[in-house]
Amino acid sequence: MLLNIQDLYVHYKSYWYIHKVLNGVWLRMMEGERVGVIGETGSGKTTLLKSILRILPQNAVIPNGMIKFKEIDMLKAGETELSMVRRREIGMIFQDPMAALNPVFKIKDQLYDVIRYKLFAEGYNPTKEELHDHAVKVLNDVKLPDYERVLESYPFQLSGGMRQRVMIAMALISAGKLLLADEPTTNIDVTIQDQILKLIDRLVKQRGLSTILVSHALGMVRQMTDRAYVLYAGDIMEEARTSELFDHPAHPYTSLLISSAPKISTREIGEGIRGKLPDYRSPPIGCRFAPRCPYAMDKCHTIKPKRTIINTDHAVTCHLYE
Repeated sequence: MLLNIQDLYVHYKSYWYIHKVLNGVWLRMMEGERVGVIGETGSGKTTLLKSILRILPQNAVIPNGMIKFKEIDMLKAGETELSMVRRREIGMIFQDPMAALNPVFKIKDQLYDVIRYKLFAEGYNPTKEELHDHAVKVLNDVKLPDYERVLESYPFQLSGGMRQRVMIAMALISAGKLLLADEPTTNIDVTIQDQILKLIDRLVKQRGLSTILVSHALGMVRQMTDRAYVLYAGDIMEEARTSELFDHPAHPYTSLLISSAPKISTREIGEGIRGKLPDYRSPPIGCRFAPRCPYAMDKCHTIKPKRTIINTDHAVTCHLYE
């Protein structure tokens, strides 16, 4: 097993409150597997990905849980071990390239730093010419034309799609085994979102990488992943093979989420899911979806449901299946 997350809790401390975001999350993946994570905005998807790399903000606390990457316990690993994983094993495409790229440095300086950071871990000190050649190669891999101009540009001088391709290139430098893609098309023009997702899919297949794709584009998650997890308000609601999840959703939330997605095959507009995400300062005691669930029973509001196995590759967290 490449990655195994069990019973993961993540809280954020603010001045007055503790925001209880992740609420006992589990996730597993084998080497070479492609996994999707879907759910509404604010469900904790980014927190989950950042927890894997241990790059949560300073006010984050992990009171309980396990994140095991290969044989490394990521929550107990020291800085040296974490640094090696970040340099050579796991790369991450961040949601907002304008926030992830440094606005006062040229693209070449930022790419060179990432390349140098990785090669140092392999005991090699590259020359400036080697850094340039490596940077040109990764930009060609992500189909960025006029790479010399891109290298000499600052992030604000590039379009949204070009910045995202630079982010993909930087992530692939470090991703020896696992690529984390956090909603990689969020801030990109709709006309090139499909291009970016297909680019990621092609590069992942070429390099034989394992992938965790977080996306609101449910159609692309269905096409690009082998298994999928449904995350709602910090709880995993359902886990299944992607085709099984979309064709036979078991959890009421999964059914509502899929049915609310826009479809080109009909003129009808989906109603969406009534209600809103709970306040993380005082989330529901039982099932966090209970206040919005059309099938909620009394115990749903007071008892947290357990993970129930439906079949070999399908599990759901719902009292309806216990």
